[in-house]
Amino acid sequence: MPDREQIMREHRAALANCSLCPSMIGPVVTGSPVLSSILLIGQAPGDKEGGFGKPFAWTAGKTLFKWFDRIGLDEETFRQRVYMCAVCRCFPGKNPKGGDRVPNPDEIANCAGWIKAEIDLLKPNLILPVGKLAISQLMPVKKLDGVIGKIHSINFHGHQTDVIPLPHPSGASTWHRMEPGLSLLESALQTLQRHKTWQQICQS
Repeated sequence: MPDREQIMREHRAALANCSLCPSMIGPVVTGSPVLSSILLIGQAPGDKEGGFGKPFAWTAGKTLFKWFDRIGLDEETFRQRVYMCAVCRCFPGKNPKGGDRVPNPDEIANCAGWIKAEIDLLKPNLILPVGKLAISQLMPVKKLDGVIGKIHSINFHGHQTDVIPLPHPSGASTWHRMEPGLSLLESALQTLQRHKTWQQICQS
């Protein structure tokens, strides 16, 4: 029976060769192949991430990693200890009206199998969905105010886990920089800092 590291290598090799979505722009962007008890789910890489070969490598990432640094993990350590994935793993392209294009339902469905495989392998104790698109894969979201700042216990792809949603750190978003988002983000980070799995990751 293959060990978890071998399964991870095979999974990543298959993921790197994925070409299911003709409108998506490669390469496939993934985080470090760490067998972590924490899974971060982003939305989709931007136009810079492919060149850097890692998620959250540009402006939004600077903000995101400042949040995590405040509660115990700098960027390098976070990338080494937390498995980072996304709703979609390739750059969707630009929206003619501005910003990045939101992946369509078929593209999201095509990538959902990769997340399921990662859930099956990692069986994470904690999931951190970043942004409304990522959060909505795990639970209904009418408004961010209703889900951020709390811990949720859910069943995701047959696996019971805790979820602490975070807003998207995009510079185009003002939600996390003004009330009530400012306070709800702080509450989410404090909740994350107190979570036993986060504390274990920080101490390992």
